[in-house]
Amino acid sequence: MLKKTTSFTAGFLFLFLGFHLVKSQVFVKNDDQRSSSRESRNIVYFSPEIYPNVSEIKDATYDAFFSAVSDRFMHSKTSRMVRVDMPVLYENTDQQTIREICLNNNAAYAVIPQVKFFKVGLGQFVFSSQVVVSMKLYDANGNFVSESSYDTFKKNARIIGSAQNSIKIGTTGALKLMSKDFKKTK
Repeated sequence: MLKKTTSFTAGFLFLFLGFHLVKSQVFVKNDDQRSSSRESRNIVYFSPEIYPNVSEIKDATYDAFFSAVSDRFMHSKTSRMVRVDMPVLYENTDQQTIREICLNNNAAYAVIPQVKFFKVGLGQFVFSSQVVVSMKLYDANGNFVSESSYDTFKKNARIIGSAQNSIKIGTTGALKLMSKDFKKTK
């Protein structure tokens, strides 16, 4: 009996000292330690330009748009979304402004979005829930990289549903198209 106890104690002591010497007590590093070795890329998203310019739909459109973008970046370990609440014209972008904002936010890219609502009916405020979400991608120097557009009516043939849901679907579709285009150009 003494022989078994002695051999068990010696084996356990040998195993414990072996773990201690090779520092194998740290089995898994946490996410902060793993991600610090990789370079994190920030991507600046400006507030979307909304057409038609009606103040009643702006807040709901901003919330739906940024909800879809943040859902897309939720599981990304290398890229982070940086929201900039600054209106930038979709058609006439200033290269210097994009460069400064990317520099201040340590961003590699900037995205300028636009959300167009289809107007249906005779009244001034009659809209359908169909939207076209367009995005332009610029690098940190303000150079144009890519452009994508997603029409919720043509792609999904959505006739019913809320405008917020259409904005989320359009934003997700435009982001997917932009990432495909970006991978092709790389």
